[in-house]
Amino acid sequence: MPAGKEKWQDHLRWLQPGLGVKRWLLPLAFGAVLLSMGGADLVRASYPVPSYFYYLTLQFLPRLVRALLLLILGVGSVGLGLWGLNRALLKPFVENTPPRQLLEALYDYRRRGRGPKIVVIGGGHGQATLLRGLKAHTSNLTAIVTVADDGGSSGRLRRDLGILPPGDFRNCIAALSDDEALITRLLQYRFAVGAGLEGHNFGNLFLSALADITGGFESALKESSRVLAVQGRVLPCTLQAVVLMADVQPPGQTPVRVRGESQIRPSGGRILRVALEPSAPLAYGEAIRAILEAELIVAGPGSLYTSVLPNLLVPEITAAVRASRARKVYVCNVATECGETDHFTAEDHLQALEQHLGLGLFSAVVINEERPAIPLPAGVDWVAPVLQERPGLHVVRADLTDPQCPWRHHSAKLAQVVVGLLKQ
Repeated sequence: MPAGKEKWQDHLRWLQPGLGVKRWLLPLAFGAVLLSMGGADLVRASYPVPSYFYYLTLQFLPRLVRALLLLILGVGSVGLGLWGLNRALLKPFVENTPPRQLLEALYDYRRRGRGPKIVVIGGGHGQATLLRGLKAHTSNLTAIVTVADDGGSSGRLRRDLGILPPGDFRNCIAALSDDEALITRLLQYRFAVGAGLEGHNFGNLFLSALADITGGFESALKESSRVLAVQGRVLPCTLQAVVLMADVQPPGQTPVRVRGESQIRPSGGRILRVALEPSAPLAYGEAIRAILEAELIVAGPGSLYTSVLPNLLVPEITAAVRASRARKVYVCNVATECGETDHFTAEDHLQALEQHLGLGLFSAVVINEERPAIPLPAGVDWVAPVLQERPGLHVVRADLTDPQCPWRHHSAKLAQVVVGLLKQ
């Protein structure tokens, strides 16, 4: 295709639906006409005028020819002015961005802005994986994150500073940021040495410092989302300091109560039940509002007992999910987790949820059915896709594995399946 023709086609693409550009052309043209009419009236009011005005206003031409010529010159002048003004205003932000790439970015931004309202409930890497895929479909995303984490860098900051554990929030912010590759490397950077710094993530320290500067952890989340151009919102399920407890039965022994999220897996027993302390913490208001306004609510993927259930054990969160008119989906893990869901099938995952939350919370369950012929990490096995449909429950089976890490979900595959449930 000739370069000139291709260039004109690129310019015409600014008029395609969905960019939010054409709606402003009419008031712009109307304003130009009014200015022209006002200027013409001023000239007419100044008659008699010197003879050069006769030529300056093209009075020597027939009226139709003069009108067409002025229209052409007017449109060209307005277009040139707008182009120059936009170039001057946007140059600091798009100086190295090709016009076609800028156009595609604008169209994609508008498209995602009209996307469905989706709430993802969970924590850990599974939640971040799903968010990473969903942000290609919509920017109306809300991640509701557990605050029960008490291990590692998050646990240390929680104990030392009295803030909510920042680790899972950091993962979600990194997944939803515009420049994900660089932001993820920065926020996930872990200090290997240094007195007091060793073992801490930069993102955890960043959120902790921002919480102190802005006066609260929820303010820190809002400001970090704004600064890092996050496509959506990241919210806590509650602002209260909760402790996750579990009744665990070691092999051949009496069940014992384990206190603390980080102590549950190392306990070496079968998890019978988990609970929060306090048992009924107040839900974060913005999280409740997001759930009630959602079109799709997704729980998981993620650690069943330590990431997904801690959110839903907040009574007001589960009550809001039940009250919401959204489609409610549970995404089952690809593989079992050592010390938490050993030998679990998809049916076992759903039964554990129903044991804690009651029947009928989810209308659909998404299960991976692909089992790549590769060795899995020690203590890990595939989650058997054993789950029968029943009235009110739709089971979706698909290949959801990540070729680079087959025991985890592929973000794009999973997001495609989840968004597709809105059309069913």
